[in-house]
Amino acid sequence: MEKEKQGFLDFAYQLYKTMKTNEINLVYEGEVTQEITKTFTSLTEKSLTKNAESNTVQKKVFNVMVECLQNISKHADSLSDEEEERRGIVMVSKGEDSYSIITGNIIKNERVPGLKETLEHINSLDKEGLSDLYKKQIKESTISEKGGAGLGLIDIAKKTGSKLTYQFKELNDQVSFFILTSTIKRI
Repeated sequence: MEKEKQGFLDFAYQLYKTMKTNEINLVYEGEVTQEITKTFTSLTEKSLTKNAESNTVQKKVFNVMVECLQNISKHADSLSDEEEERRGIVMVSKGEDSYSIITGNIIKNERVPGLKETLEHINSLDKEGLSDLYKKQIKESTISEKGGAGLGLIDIAKKTGSKLTYQFKELNDQVSFFILTSTIKRI
């Protein structure tokens, strides 16, 4: 039992060191609900105010984080068919000249090609192209069965002014882990 306790303490300290090194201010792993979104955004807002960030940066970080959390709550898949929770991980990290919002969630492998195509298309557009695509998606109402038309991802790209960084890690023949990083410049 003592060895197990020491192993956990080592893990906790290693996690703490990693978070400090990477300037990760907030981390959450679990089911993403409306209540969690409210709590997480409130904590982030306090952290941004404490760091004396400009209102523009605060607003961008806040809006992008809400959009990322909503993406998990609407679009995350379960590890197995028996599970129904829409779980994910969310991290907010503060760098010297930017904030990063990193999210991760399970996605069915059959959905990966379509999401990858959407992300590549969004990343290929400039600010004007993103605005045009956003308007076109609303006008054509190409809403998916989960309630989106890729509007959240387009909105994140518009608000950050940066390319969306993403990665898919295949976990098995059914599901992958999708990681999305949104970067907001502090200057």
